[in-house]
Amino acid sequence: MSKTTVVFGSSGQLGVELTRELERRGYQVSGFPRASLDISSVEAVEKVLAQLEPWAVFNAAAYNQVDIAEREPRAAFEANAMGVMNIAIACRQNDAKLIQFSTDYVFDGTLGRSYVETDPTHPLGAYAVSKLAGELYAQAYLEKPLIVRTSGVFGPGGLRTARGNFPELMLRRAAEGKPIRVVEDHVASPTYAPALAARSIDLAERELDGVFHIGGGEPISWFGFARLIFEKAGIDADLTATDAREYRTAARRPRFSALENARLRECGIDPMPTLAEAVEQYLEARKSWLI
Repeated sequence: MSKTTVVFGSSGQLGVELTRELERRGYQVSGFPRASLDISSVEAVEKVLAQLEPWAVFNAAAYNQVDIAEREPRAAFEANAMGVMNIAIACRQNDAKLIQFSTDYVFDGTLGRSYVETDPTHPLGAYAVSKLAGELYAQAYLEKPLIVRTSGVFGPGGLRTARGNFPELMLRRAAEGKPIRVVEDHVASPTYAPALAARSIDLAERELDGVFHIGGGEPISWFGFARLIFEKAGIDADLTATDAREYRTAARRPRFSALENARLRECGIDPMPTLAEAVEQYLEARKSWLI
């Protein structure tokens, strides 16, 4: 009999890929989109895990509206912190492994290099604080949680989610024929969702725990990422660089929050594809999603 797994946030970009990869590996998957199960309800979470008795729970559900979180921090905290606490307690009660997804935003971006797992955290806003709190709740209630920090996730599932993703935003603006301005002074490590899902499951199957970084493998500015997307798509877009001073947002964001996948290498997990390879795979995969 195959092991049972639960995916919270199963309709999002990462949740879609987790579900797909788990099923490909022979697991029984029970997926719960955010609309069907509110993880901030302790009763709902405990009921589901008690009924299913899963081997592992992958929590890809999150409140990720970074700027709006500055106006409604309680909503962000309920989903990203209290929701994780509820899941962690239920996992402890049912002896299930928790794989909790976190973010590069737990760092302040002042280090000047890619962050490794042991670097000190310093969140800059309500969203970032709520995600770090989620990490702490997982560690407080479970002896061996697996926490995966990632950065700038994009995958084919973004074609069918309300907020989309960065590649789709760029492709849509290029199709409109309008000038496109993207910040060049913010650096991250954009991460391909299918690769992130596969490596995360690899870690869980090996019974590894603690904090792991699974970023896209190389630091790049958002302007550089946009330029790469257009290059691989064969699009001559009207793209120019701007900076955070011109493009102000409600929330402060880390200037350099790329992630170094140090522990991933140490544990012998397959490396992430290069960003160029990931963009090529994304553009090819999205063709079937558009049919």
